[in-house]
Amino acid sequence: MALHITSLNSGSNGNCYYVGNTTDAVLIDVGISCRETEIRMKQLGLSMKTVKAIFVSHEHTDHIKGVSTLAHKYSLPIYITPATAKDGPRLIKHLSKPFTADEPVAVGDLSVTAFKKQHDAADPHSFIISYNKITVGVFTDIGIVCNRVIHYFKQCHAVFLEANYDDALLENGGYPIHLKNRIRGGEGHLSNKQALELFINHRPSFMTHLLLSHLSKDNNSPEIAQELFTQHANGVNISIASRYKAIDVIRIAEDESSAVIPFAKPVQLGLFS
Repeated sequence: MALHITSLNSGSNGNCYYVGNTTDAVLIDVGISCRETEIRMKQLGLSMKTVKAIFVSHEHTDHIKGVSTLAHKYSLPIYITPATAKDGPRLIKHLSKPFTADEPVAVGDLSVTAFKKQHDAADPHSFIISYNKITVGVFTDIGIVCNRVIHYFKQCHAVFLEANYDDALLENGGYPIHLKNRIRGGEGHLSNKQALELFINHRPSFMTHLLLSHLSKDNNSPEIAQELFTQHANGVNISIASRYKAIDVIRIAEDESSAVIPFAKPVQLGLFS
């Protein structure tokens, strides 16, 4: 018994994370188009029939772009707080369901728990998804590492963890000062250094995979992040969630070696829309 996880896209151009078992799955955010979500799911050999719900972390466009269209097409419930929904995607009312922080929501055999975080949005949350004593976290768009982040991070066998920017690249880059301060000001994003400190100080002994996510195109690079975290991996598999394509599905199991499930065959990616 295992969870299968992948990032369909991760970055300021769109975020969408898949977590599921063989019968039930959820999408955390759909920040790419419905069509692109379908293309990338098919590419990975994943079926939309398995997806039973969408959970929305906050109302920024890179997290909600395809939510309404995908939910309408497949009659999927959208779990979203009222404050996020107010300024968020145009929703189909009968598909929208509220959730409450720290209270698990059952989706088939999965259990999804939201928790509040610091980010410059109306009511931002991150999520852990649990099944058969296995827990996967989706921790992006986090301004600071607060006690709630630490509490839920310690429960995870695998985590999509934001490593948005390198301090030097952000400081010396071309962004205006107000944007730099927004990113690093406590309600923006986690730096490589902040994410690494969380990983080093609070990873549980049973963690097997860390997927570095929401990397900035201009203020970070996959090479910088990968090298930094690999030095401190201590047996944890470190990988990057791409901002340009879906990544291979990873199988996360409690008592077995986790494995990467490669694409069945090479498939040309559809253009991002």
